[in-house]
Amino acid sequence: MRALILALPFVLAAATAARADFDSCLAGLRSAAGAKGVSGATFDRAMSGVTPDMKVIEAMNNQPEFKTPIWDYLGTLVDEEKVAEGRSMMRQHASTLAAAEQRFGVDRHTIAAVWGVESDFGKARGKMPLVQALSTGACLAPRRNAFFKGELLATLQIIQRGDVRADRLFGSWAGAFGHTQFIPSTYLRLAVDGDGDGRRDLVDSIPDALHSTANFMDKAGWVTGATWGYEVRVPGGYSGPTGRNPKQPVSSWAARGIVKFDGSALSGSGNAGLLMPAGRSGPAFLVFKNYDAAYSYNGADSYALAISLLSDRLRGRPGVQGEWPTDDLPLSREQRRELQRLLTQRGYNVGEPDGAVGALTRAAIKDVEGKIGMPQTGRPGEKVLRALKGGRV
Repeated sequence: MRALILALPFVLAAATAARADFDSCLAGLRSAAGAKGVSGATFDRAMSGVTPDMKVIEAMNNQPEFKTPIWDYLGTLVDEEKVAEGRSMMRQHASTLAAAEQRFGVDRHTIAAVWGVESDFGKARGKMPLVQALSTGACLAPRRNAFFKGELLATLQIIQRGDVRADRLFGSWAGAFGHTQFIPSTYLRLAVDGDGDGRRDLVDSIPDALHSTANFMDKAGWVTGATWGYEVRVPGGYSGPTGRNPKQPVSSWAARGIVKFDGSALSGSGNAGLLMPAGRSGPAFLVFKNYDAAYSYNGADSYALAISLLSDRLRGRPGVQGEWPTDDLPLSREQRRELQRLLTQRGYNVGEPDGAVGALTRAAIKDVEGKIGMPQTGRPGEKVLRALKGGRV
C-alpha cells in the first residue's frame, strides 16, 4: 500500500502530461481543420468534452482479417444464418438494390454481401464516437497518425456540410461508419445520394448506403456481368505461382492441370490469379478483376473472399466445397452462442451469449482447453464445443 501511495503522484503527473499533449495536438488540428473549410465553431462543438480512448490503440493490434484463421473468419460471416438474413434483406429492399444495380452496374447480390459482412445488415455499425476515436489515433497512436488525422479532418468536413449530424457519427476504431462502413475520406469521394433527398447519409438512409457501395465497387473497376471467380481443383504436388497477383490468362492455369471444382474446364474472360488462402493443402480459387474490386474495400483476402462467397450463397450457389486444413472445424454464429451458453452454465462469465467472441469468452475457452488437454489458444472451435456438450468439463 505504501508503494502504491508513493507511486500515485507520478501516475497522476504522467496522466496530466498525456492530457496536455492531447490538448496541444487538438489545438494544432483546429488550424488544419480550418484549412479544409471547417469553421472554428464547428470544430469546437465537435471537440467539446472529447478525451482520449485508449481502446483505439488496443484495437489497432487486433484486426481479425489478419489474425483469425481464414476458416474461422468465414465461419461466422458466411454461415447459414447470414445467408438467410441476406435473402430476407434483399427481398425487403429489392427496389433499392435493383436501382443501385441499374445505376452502377454492380449486381445486387454483391452489394448485399458487402452490407452483410460490413455491418450485419445494419445491426453492427460500431459504437465508438468517430471524433473521439480518430482524434485519439491522430494524437496518440504509435503509428498511422497521418491516416487518423486525415480521417478526422474528413469527419469534421462531413459535419460542416450537414450530411450527417455529429451525434449520429458512431463507428469503428478506425473511423468506418454507416451501413456499409465507409471511412470518412472514402465518404467524401464516393458517397452518393440514393433516396433523392439531396443528402448523403450512410447512417440513416439505406438507399444512400447501398448506392454508395455500388459506386465504390464501380469506381474500383467492377466489370458488369463478370464473375469474381470460383473454386477450383489443383493437381497434387502443384508448385506453380499463387496469389491474387500477378494474374495470368485462364488458358495458362488450364495448362497447369487446374479445373473447376466439379471437374469441368475453366471459364471466364480476362486474366486471373490463383488464390490458396489456407496454403496448398486447402481450398483454391481462381479470382478475376471483380475480386480485386471487393479486395479494395478492405485490403485483405479473407475479407474479399467473404464478400465473394456470400454473394454466391445469396445467388443460391454452394459455399466452399474443399476441406480446410484443420481437424477442429470453425463454429457458426449459432454454434458460438451455444458455446457461450454452455460456458455460462458452467459458471464462466462470458457476458451476453451473442456469438461475438471477446476477451471473456476467450479466457473461458482457454480454461476449458486446459482441462481437456488442448493447447490453450482461446479459439472457439468444434472440439471445445463438443467437449462441453459431452459433459467432459
